Amino acid sequence: MKLAIFSHCALDTIFLEGSNYEQIGGAASYCGIMARELKFDVDLFTKFGPDFPKQYLTEHKINLINSESVQNTTKFAISISGSERTLKLEHECDPIDYSDVDANGHIVSPIYHEISNDVLKKIKDNSNFLFIDPQGFLRQKDSDNNIILQKSNLDLSGVNAIKINPEEGKNIVDGSNDEMMLALQKKGIEYVLLTNKTDVSLLVKNRIYSLKLPNKNIHDTTGIGDIFCSTFTCTMLKEKDFLWALCFAAGSAQAALESNNVGLQKIPKKGMVENNASYFYNLVDFRDL
Repeated sequence: MKLAIFSHCALDTIFLEGSNYEQIGGAASYCGIMARELKFDVDLFTKFGPDFPKQYLTEHKINLINSESVQNTTKFAISISGSERTLKLEHECDPIDYSDVDANGHIVSPIYHEISNDVLKKIKDNSNFLFIDPQGFLRQKDSDNNIILQKSNLDLSGVNAIKINPEEGKNIVDGSNDEMMLALQKKGIEYVLLTNKTDVSLLVKNRIYSLKLPNKNIHDTTGIGDIFCSTFTCTMLKEKDFLWALCFAAGSAQAALESNNVGLQKIPKKGMVENNASYFYNLVDFRDL
């Protein structure tokens, strides 16, 4: 099976517990390598510059589509304290081009303005299953290049699944967590995921399924959401079972957190994800709205 991913690669400087780490990142890298770990073929639509070590992607046999730019790679400085993090944009690469691709599903997960409305519309027209992480559509920068979120009238028609956190949700729709999930569902989205630190919820029809990740020892959280999104999408495409997809996604996030590794080194192995998913499957709570 094949997954098409539209997202920028990034070069991240992560400031954590008094140390700093230079890492390659971006949703493109985390989603792509996680999907390869789950045995999917990956076509990656991205942009990066001559400063980006693309061998980290090619050694995982990720297909890079029209990816190289003369501009340097998008770069962030990321400061992490517990489950909180702040981002500063240090450089922005070229926007992503669209090309037709024959894939089982698509992930659109911009990190900063790299996907235009026109490209998003073309992706929708060509996708059988579309998962969106809207963070990069909502991000703006202040006068000091710190990343802030701003309200967006993002067109979510034709989207099958979405992942938000409470802050992102409030910049797309209004209300409590439940009300935001319902409002997104009313836009036509079948699977609405809300992650709130270690609490994970999924709205399908009139029922919310929820899990709490047991990990207490939070280290580097960079890319956890991308690992989660990629695992959910791959499992949905392969198993056609949203409950297993939720448990696998939560299982991959838990395994990544438990690793205590920084950057891409935290991407978990398939066996660890499967073990966690089997454990979580018996712990899912649900309630009707």
